[in-house]
Amino acid sequence: MSADDVKIRTEGGILEVIVDRPKANAIDRATSRRMGEVFSEFRDDPKLRVAIISGGGEKFFSAGWDLKAAASGEAVDGDYGVGGFGGIQELENFNKPVICAVNGICCGGGFEIALCTDIIIAADHATFALPEIRSGTVADAASVKLPKRIPYHIAMEMLLTGRWLDAAEGHRWGFVNEIVPAANLMQRAWEVARLIESGPPLVYAAIKEVVREAENMQFLSALRKITGRKFGTVDTLYSSEDQLEGARAFSEKRDPVWKGK
Repeated sequence: MSADDVKIRTEGGILEVIVDRPKANAIDRATSRRMGEVFSEFRDDPKLRVAIISGGGEKFFSAGWDLKAAASGEAVDGDYGVGGFGGIQELENFNKPVICAVNGICCGGGFEIALCTDIIIAADHATFALPEIRSGTVADAASVKLPKRIPYHIAMEMLLTGRWLDAAEGHRWGFVNEIVPAANLMQRAWEVARLIESGPPLVYAAIKEVVREAENMQFLSALRKITGRKFGTVDTLYSSEDQLEGARAFSEKRDPVWKGK
């Protein structure tokens, strides 16, 4: 991995992460470990509120796992770093929003990374697939996540056949939020990021934790855990200055000033 394989920049409370490994932005273990460092630092930095992830160039978001590295002996079950493959799949207590700007081919592990984000904005030429079936391996994260995101039979078709979907079909099945011209992709991602940056970070943290932890809970159990302040982020929110600020701003008919505390 070169020092430029994972490019980062910040502006205000926004972090931009670009995976730039020509020609397919494939991710080997060293790159994944670096991504884990970047996203864990983002998680722990109170000044940063939202992240954007995209790929370098105009053709690939990411082809996922680096098969050339695998062919040279890098094991698929090796150490991918603190956040697992791509830095975010297994990152614990990751309660900040992430926007995925898909700038081209998004397949295999690249698609799995996109599925771990919260909002997916796709360029109009973006395509999606899970071609692991053709390389004799399992799309592990996608096998868990995709059938919960889109209709079961479409997810299974993608997993079992490796069929490609364009951005329009991805939008139709609901895993793509918005399609924009390629030239406008990053501009639109930053617009959404700035909107989120202006919002209440403690509420975002609570939303992320509740959605993640309640995914396999019964409704009443999850609701009672929220109202009983059994989620750490919810308890922090309900004891915060921001909770009072939101109520005051509403009653005073002004914009709230969020402090994240």
